[in-house]
Order: sequence, then structure tokens, then C-alpha cells
Amino acid sequence: MYIHDMKGAEGAKTSPKRVGRGIGSGTGKTSTRGHKGQWARSGGGVRPNFEGGQMPLTRRIPKKGFNNKRFAHAYTVVNLDVFNAFEDGAVVGIDELVAAGLVKVVEPYGLKVLAGGELEKKVTVRANKFSAAAEAKIKKAGGNAEVL
Repeated sequence: MYIHDMKGAEGAKTSPKRVGRGIGSGTGKTSTRGHKGQWARSGGGVRPNFEGGQMPLTRRIPKKGFNNKRFAHAYTVVNLDVFNAFEDGAVVGIDELVAAGLVKVVEPYGLKVLAGGELEKKVTVRANKFSAAAEAKIKKAGGNAEVL
């Protein structure tokens, strides 16, 4: 079998319906559009979302929330449990986290530490921002939280 010998299955390909080609075709005169009306006209029909003049659903539902990405402060966020990878007494900042492969992307506003997980090592954490719970957990573990 060669590619030039191949044919589609019987009835697999149908020719397109040719409308408006005379009365004998069965789709002449109104060309399957019915009689008169908005949908029978050239360029007729309504835009998507149009509900016949009634207030559209997208405008009836209240707007909620606003996310101002233009002035947002993007921090690299890490939880406390990542600092367990370092030994006791280590001073850990964003550079050490990147070198250890624990952080892939460094955001422009620096590092923010959250209180997820438990800290079992006495480490000095240097970050741009701490959550209150994270700072308390670091102090409880015997470490230190330095704000840059």
C-alpha cells in the first residue's frame, strides 16, 4: 500500500452545502435562512452576551475585589521548615537559600518568611519581612530574625 493509493472511508467526506444556487438545489431563494427577520439579513444577528435588551448577566452580577499588580510588592515566600536544611548556628539569607537549591526565583522585594512547619535548628534568618508567628517561632527555637 502506498500513500497515493489511500482513500477515505465511504461517506467520510461530504461536499459542502451550496446555498443560494437556484430553486432546483433545494437551498435557493432564502438560502436556509427562513423568511425575513434579523437572522435572515446580511450581517444580521446579535453580539455575544446580548440578551434582547435585558441587562446582561455579566453586568447584573456585582463586581468584587481588585488586584493591583502594578504596585504589588512581590516577595520570595518561604516557610520555616526550609531552614531545617541548614546546621545549627548558620546565618541564612536569600543567597544561601538559592545556593542550596531551596529557592528558584528571587522576587524584587526580597525574602519573606512565613510560619509554616516547625523550626528545629538555631539559625539566624536574614530576610526583608517576617510574619509575626514566624518571628516568634524562630525566637522560640533559639534563633534570631534579622530584618534587612
